[in-house]
This record gives sequence, structure tokens and C-alpha cells, in this order.
Amino acid sequence: MKSRRKFIQTLTLASAASLVPIHFSHSKSMPTQKIIHQVYFWLHKESDVAEFYKDAVPMLGRCKDVIQFHKGIPAPTEKREVVDHSFHVSCTLFFDSLEGQAAYQKDPLHLEFISNYSTFWKTVKVYDILL
Repeated sequence: MKSRRKFIQTLTLASAASLVPIHFSHSKSMPTQKIIHQVYFWLHKESDVAEFYKDAVPMLGRCKDVIQFHKGIPAPTEKREVVDHSFHVSCTLFFDSLEGQAAYQKDPLHLEFISNYSTFWKTVKVYDILL
């Protein structure tokens, strides 16, 4: 009786597992690779945050190859050892490909942003994520 019950449980589990979609991502086999480009700014002066957030950072979202753009400031979430609230402004840009992200680096608006606003920040950290 136990072995029959065990067999039915195993069969049920195997049947259910076969219905779950399996997703494997192998970046080398993808013809185009989507990129998330996350940028974190630490400014020299706290008093510059509003201007930098309102006027400067949106320039990056208007660059030609950016397909999606979000800007933000640190959320007032719980202080924990793993959470970094020390930055002042961040932005997240999405690109359809590595080529699009590379073109963004040379985009006139991106270069203008750097030229006009690089004196505002003391540190910039960038995290690029391949999807």
C-alpha cells in the first residue's frame, strides 16, 4: 500500500513539474542582450540635490538609445547593514542591446550632461546588468 501511494505521489509531482515553464538564460546564445545601466551619484552639496534631480538627470533619459528611464532618491526604508542610503540621486536606464548602451556613452546629451554637471558630484558608481 505504501509503495503504491509513494508511486502516485511521485507521478503527481512529476506531472505538475512538467507543467512549470523552465527558463534558462544563456547570454552567449542571445542575439541581442538587454542592458540595465544603474547610476548612483553622491553630490558635493546636499543643497544641489533638488536642482540635479529636476534639471540634470532627466537629460540622460532623453538620449536616443535609452528605451526606458527612471530617476530616484534614497527611499526612507529601514536602516539595515545591507542597505545603502548614502547616495543622493540615482537613475536607471534601459537599453535594447550592448550596442545601444555603447552608443549612449557617445550621445551628445550624455556628453553635455557630463560637461555641465560633473562638478556637482564627488562620486559616481555605475552598475551594468545584462538581462
